[in-house]
This record gives sequence, structure tokens and C-alpha cells, in this order.
Amino acid sequence: MTRTPADTQAADVIVVGAGPAGSSAAFHLAQAGVDVLLLEKAAFPRDKICGDGLTPRAVRQLVAMGIDLDAPGWARNQGLRIVGAGHRLELPWPELASFPPYGMVRTRMDFDELLARHAEKSGARLMERTAVTGPVIDEASGRVVGVTARPVDDRGRKVGDETTYRAPVVIAADGVSARIAIALGLERRENRPMGVAVRAYYETPRHDDPWMESWLELWDGAPGRSNLLPGYGWIFGVGDGTANVGLGILNTSKAFQNVDYKDVLQRWLSNTPEEWGFRDDAHRVGRIGSAALPMGFNRKPHYTRGVLLCGDSGGMVNPFNGEGIDYALESGHIAAETIVQALATPAGPARERVLEGYAAELESVYGGYFTLGRIFAKMIGNPTFMKQATKYGLPRTALMKFTLKLMANLTDPRDGDVSDRIINALSKVAPAA
Repeated sequence: MTRTPADTQAADVIVVGAGPAGSSAAFHLAQAGVDVLLLEKAAFPRDKICGDGLTPRAVRQLVAMGIDLDAPGWARNQGLRIVGAGHRLELPWPELASFPPYGMVRTRMDFDELLARHAEKSGARLMERTAVTGPVIDEASGRVVGVTARPVDDRGRKVGDETTYRAPVVIAADGVSARIAIALGLERRENRPMGVAVRAYYETPRHDDPWMESWLELWDGAPGRSNLLPGYGWIFGVGDGTANVGLGILNTSKAFQNVDYKDVLQRWLSNTPEEWGFRDDAHRVGRIGSAALPMGFNRKPHYTRGVLLCGDSGGMVNPFNGEGIDYALESGHIAAETIVQALATPAGPARERVLEGYAAELESVYGGYFTLGRIFAKMIGNPTFMKQATKYGLPRTALMKFTLKLMANLTDPRDGDVSDRIINALSKVAPAA
């Protein structure tokens, strides 16, 4: 069918941003037969600063979307290796009915494009190099009824005329910038943790390590004879000859405001074994990059006036471990399911009640758990607590298995073991504030 210009500028749903959240929402909407317009300011392939690690929680969403995880470009891992206080502990991903027993690694350079193309193949209309400039608000109802956007060139500069795209529902999946939410007056909540992630790629013989590796202590020399650096580190093998190596630091740390993150990364890596290849910049592929991590629902409400916030735009990064891709994929899925039901309901108060159910569902699924995560983020911001927890916790394998389930949010909701029941109970009783 040939579309007129007016047809191409109208849809049932507009999704702003083709990252994991936006592409997940667009895919599930298109699968349900919804006319969805997916607007992305960049052109693929494009990079995002990230650890690239996908826990079983994210893998479950990819499997549900029909992504071929046996295709080239994926690196599969069997669990998490934790390093700290002189210990190295390997914890396999838990055997659960709700999640696959493996994780994956894939660079964001092609991961995001893979998801966006997958949504496009399912029927979503993807428009790249289209920078959304703001929401369109109906004066009579106060609802958002579309967005304005301008084309951009390959350097991100706005070119051409502004165009209005219209839809009765808009999904804001525009990442940490959250421009749509900010335009609607939804400011960041200062009582929520924020993090910064710094990462680089290095050519290394460790590229095919079957374990995702997490360092709970970062030293700028030999432990015991040097300074303990703020934050935690990771080494994730990409499987293509390189590893994603980085560190994260929370704003609950006293060093957060004044630290040079890139310097901390290089000081840590300069004391790793030489044969790993992380000491020499000649082995680095590309630049060292950094990005903010909006955690623990730091922007609410997640639904207002026809707009649903998904992924980073709604602060859906896990405060326990800085993981955001799985919650981006899940929130996109939940948003799509909500919208499908809403569009089947007559416009007006009844449809509005269905759409409001999106925010309620997020609170039910994540609210209590993220509250626990915010408490945890405050605790580990204290270097004394972190040092003692690492020293006395790592030697206790049973405790660390429990901690892995808690931090990665991997439990069976029914018929789980004792640790599952404890974590689920804690998440249920914790207030979703």
C-alpha cells in the first residue's frame, strides 16, 4: 500500500528512541498489528556506552522476541566470576524455571541495530536521523498527541524543516536525556541513586572467557601496598578478540563528584597482569567513554497525559548492579501490552484507566525491589562497609549465591528455593516509593 505524506506522519503509537526499550516496545506493538512509528535520532550502526553484558533476565526477553542467539556476534557466558579481598569465586547463573541458565555479551554497536531491524521486520516503521524536538500537546485536553522532529545529518546537526508526527499514544524511550519527560515537567528525583559507567575495549586473549568478571575492589597498585579506588570494575569478553573493560561508581560514594573516572580506570588497569593486554593503550580499540546511569525509578510518574516512559528515561537501571538493558526490554514489553489493550478500548476515561495501569504494573513488578536496591546503593557507597562485606562475604559460597540472585533479580516467583522466597518476600514488603 502506498502511503501519502499525511499517512507517514501519523500512527497508532509513536516510539521516541530505538534503543533496547524503544525497539522492544515497537517489536511487540508491531507483532500485535499496531501501526507504530519508531523515531531514532542517530543512524545505525551507532554506539552506546555500556558494559554490553546481558544477564539471564535480559536473555529471556531476547528469546521471547525470537532473536537468534546462536548467530555470529553473540558471546555466551555461564555465570559471574567475582574478584575481591584476595578471593576469586565463580558463580554459575542459577538454574531457574523462569530464566535461561546463561548470559550473553554483544556490543551495543550492533546490538541496538539488531533489535531495531528486528522491530522493523515485524512491521514497525523505523525512521533514522530523526531528532525529536518536543511533544505536541492538545490545548483542549492537555494530552500529548504527537511529537515534533527534525532530520539530522551524519554529525547530528539538525537540518531541514520541523515535521509534526501524530499519534494518540507516545512512548518516551529517549534514554538518560529524557527530553520528552523533561518537556512535560518530570524532573529527576534527587533522592534516587545515580551512577557513572566508564568503559573501553581492549584486544586481549581473555576475549572468549566463559565468565563475566566483576571486581569488587580496584587498586592502583598491589593490594595492601596501594590505594583502594572508588567503584567496582568489570571484564566482559566479547568473543571477537576484544573485551569490554570498565568501572562504575555511585553518587553515594564521597569520591563521585571529584574523581577523574578515566584516570581511575587506567590506574586500575595498569596493575592488571601484562599478558591480559589492558596496560598498553596500543591494545585499546577506540576511545574511553562514559555515561550516566539513572537508577531506581529516578523519574516518575511513568505514565502521564498519553506518554509512557520506558527504560533509562524512567530511571529503570537496577541500583544493585547498574544493569539497565533487561529492564529496558521488559518495560518496553509491558508498555506494548498495555497500549494494545488501551487501543482496543474507546478513547476517553476508560482508555485512560488502562494506560494508567502501566505505571501501576511497573510499581508492582519493580517498586519494592528497587527500594531494596536504593538501600544497598547507600551501603556500598561507604568504603568501610564495602571492604568488610568483600572480606567476609566472598569466602561464603552459599551467601554469595544468594547475593547473586538478589543483585541480578533472578528468582522463581513460585516453587523456588528458600533464597527465592526470601528475596521475593523482601521485595514484596519493601515500600514502592
